[in-house]
Amino acid sequence: MSAKRADRLATWAVQAASGLILLILGYIVGSVLLNGLPVLSWHFLTSPSSNLEPGGGISLQIFNTIYIVTLSILMAVPVGLGAGVYLAEYAAPGRLTSLIRLATESLASVPSIVFGLFGMIVFVNAARLGFSRLGGAATLALLNLPLIVRVSEEAVRSVSDDLRHASLALGATKEQTIFSAVLPAAVGRLATGVILAAGRALGESAVLIATAGMSSPRYPTLDPLASGETLAVHLWAVNAENSLPDAARIADGTAAFLILAMLAVSLGIGWFARRLDRRLAGEG
Repeated sequence: MSAKRADRLATWAVQAASGLILLILGYIVGSVLLNGLPVLSWHFLTSPSSNLEPGGGISLQIFNTIYIVTLSILMAVPVGLGAGVYLAEYAAPGRLTSLIRLATESLASVPSIVFGLFGMIVFVNAARLGFSRLGGAATLALLNLPLIVRVSEEAVRSVSDDLRHASLALGATKEQTIFSAVLPAAVGRLATGVILAAGRALGESAVLIATAGMSSPRYPTLDPLASGETLAVHLWAVNAENSLPDAARIADGTAAFLILAMLAVSLGIGWFARRLDRRLAGEG
């Protein structure tokens, strides 16, 4: 077989695999939206859930999800970004660097249920937070920390050295170069890491069942020590308990809203990152 023919076959194989993945994704998303979109209504999105009567909504679960995900991102991003910058800009080969990388890779391979049990032992019991949104957000931050560290390191390394040299040549210090030149240039890739972390947090249930609980206050509250059932936990509970007459309807609507929320987060942060990139390029 000639090299040209082998290259063409390899290209077709890769394209076929990509197409198959798109078909599978399209089928899953399409099926969920087909069943769930008719359920979505203003009443469904703004009314509280019901434990026994049909006709409940997901307003409190939406609030809890936004609250916990935002809090977890605020906890994880500064630590993950700092570790990524350290590994990319400061860390020299040695035992400490190897230990940090080993710890990051080890955390990334831990199943989410183990994080949930750890959060229950440390935050719920040892710290005496009980089933709270603060404990759930802290555990989610630990879950997403390896991802943010890895993406941050790769984002910083992807910035051209010419930018660093130009900034240093103008008299900037290393810290000024990192915060004023390197990080703004890497904002697009950093935003990708935030999107992935937020998407994972949106769909996480095992961690939050063990830390944030499966109940919510009867009204929205900003108290971080209050318990908070998220959309993913609510979806699991509705399917597991099956005590509601309209459990299938609520599950379909909740799943459809989760997918739409993840798409909105991805598109929104992506749009913000592209706009910021264009603005920085224009200023440059």
